[in-house]
Amino acid sequence: MSTHCEGCRDGGAFQLPFSMAFQPIVDIRTGAIFAHEALVRGPNGEGAGSVLGQIKDDNRYAFDQQCRVKAIELASRLYDPGENVKLSINFMPNAVYEPRACIRVTLAAAMKTGFPLDRIIFEFTENEQVDTKHVLNILRTYRDMGFKTAIDDFGAGHAGLALLAHFQPDIVKLDMDMIRGIDVDPVRRTIVKHTLRMLEELAVVPLCEGVETAEELKVLRDLGVALIQGYVLAKPSFEALAVPVSAASLLTNAA
Repeated sequence: MSTHCEGCRDGGAFQLPFSMAFQPIVDIRTGAIFAHEALVRGPNGEGAGSVLGQIKDDNRYAFDQQCRVKAIELASRLYDPGENVKLSINFMPNAVYEPRACIRVTLAAAMKTGFPLDRIIFEFTENEQVDTKHVLNILRTYRDMGFKTAIDDFGAGHAGLALLAHFQPDIVKLDMDMIRGIDVDPVRRTIVKHTLRMLEELAVVPLCEGVETAEELKVLRDLGVALIQGYVLAKPSFEALAVPVSAASLLTNAA
């Protein structure tokens, strides 16, 4: 383990209490839940900003580690072990110094709770300024270890196509700004349509997040998108698994 990683591990801890909410990701072709994304919240369900605003350089590593453990521990209690529903966890590339060393706490939490590693998706949020080579090293290491990988907020961040040219994750999550109002915006429809075609040719699964209306949902369905996340199906549930509304009924009403 590098000296830098040792320093972060043994240095400042993240003392502020926090918990998680879970938002489902639904396969609208079948109505089945594909995954739940773990989203940080305050200890009583306060918004993410109340916690994220307290992250500093000296506690970033500790926060990232504690988030992973909290997500796995809660999910292991809430999930039905008989269902193959995945758990999506956000990670901060700037909190990972050596991927195989920094993953040890995550592996220990999964082993302790019995949560299968092949059901964990690690999401890299694209809006954090990071070194592309560093991110590629993390993503490739996680894939080699059996985790699924995803690029979040695709189309809104720093890495974008440059990162995709070097590494094709399992999933790309199209940023909500590309989805908002797509039913009435032909420019957005064109951009999303061609982005979806590109991802298909790269064998990357698209996921559209931030979907808020039945009309947006219908356009995305017509464009061939299967995985949907957003308020139109379910809001995040604090320390619980939200039950999504029927996408089929929404699409029928929007027809």
